[in-house]
Amino acid sequence: MNFATFDLNLLRILDALLTEGSTVKAGEKLAMSQSAVSGALSRLRFALNDELFVRRGNRLVATDYAAAMAVELRTHLRSVEAMLSPPRAFQPAKAQGIYRIAGSDFFAEILMPQLARRLRQEAPGLKVQLVDLVPASYVTSLEQYRADLALIPDTEVPDWIEKAPAFHSSFAVIARKGHPAIAAGGIRPGQVLPLDIFCSLGHVLFSPEGNLEAMGDAALARVGRKRDVLMTLPVFSGVARAVSESDLVALVPRQLGENLARGTSLDLFVPPTPIEPTLMIGAWHRKSGRNPLHIWFRSLVMELLRPLNESEAPLPAWS
Repeated sequence: MNFATFDLNLLRILDALLTEGSTVKAGEKLAMSQSAVSGALSRLRFALNDELFVRRGNRLVATDYAAAMAVELRTHLRSVEAMLSPPRAFQPAKAQGIYRIAGSDFFAEILMPQLARRLRQEAPGLKVQLVDLVPASYVTSLEQYRADLALIPDTEVPDWIEKAPAFHSSFAVIARKGHPAIAAGGIRPGQVLPLDIFCSLGHVLFSPEGNLEAMGDAALARVGRKRDVLMTLPVFSGVARAVSESDLVALVPRQLGENLARGTSLDLFVPPTPIEPTLMIGAWHRKSGRNPLHIWFRSLVMELLRPLNESEAPLPAWS
């Protein structure tokens, strides 16, 4: 037999004949005519070089060769059927494996503690890793760092990536408590930091790529002003540390600023000019779009991030 040219559909018919012992009943089971089943049996006999069935009255009795393959044939057909069937409902409590998220250390502060608690309660067999982003090409993290989900600012993505909005984030100014220039101006935490003071101070900028400008600079340019960026750092934790131990200030996502200001040596202020909130998105490889584990995990991450949203526009659920 030449397996390369063998019609695998004939195996389904052979299994039905072995089960039913009749071309008529096999045809009923497979929604085929009796003549079509008989024709398939002829092709099977030729391909396998065996009579396969001997007629005894109204029944077909399998030859020793056909009977010997019955159990294994049925096992393999059921395996193929199970493989091609829709995935079963995902059961987090029984899940095992590792899920990798690519994102800045913003998410180490804002997402990961909550995620750890939920996984402990609902999916204790799952492990999660927060990995860095590929500088200047965040979506590349999905392949280069084998990430399952990237949490990044909204951007155009190639067709092999799917994305969905996560939350909008505004900005806040952080400065060390008792900052002399701010205190001298009589500005209290939570108030607007005047434009002249904001622009006169040295700034720390979060930038994994080492850029000296960001959204805050575009907002200042619209009102004809500039700030003095004296330092860039690739992690928010470094930005916060540099600000807390110097007279530098920084623009950071508001949610992170509020989190950092609790119980630390930092104060929070309102930026002096409007800055368009950043839309953060989740992005993932299309190959994992229908994977039940990935769907469940993305939905959990979205649930935890949704309260951060600062836009009145409703956000769709991830799938």
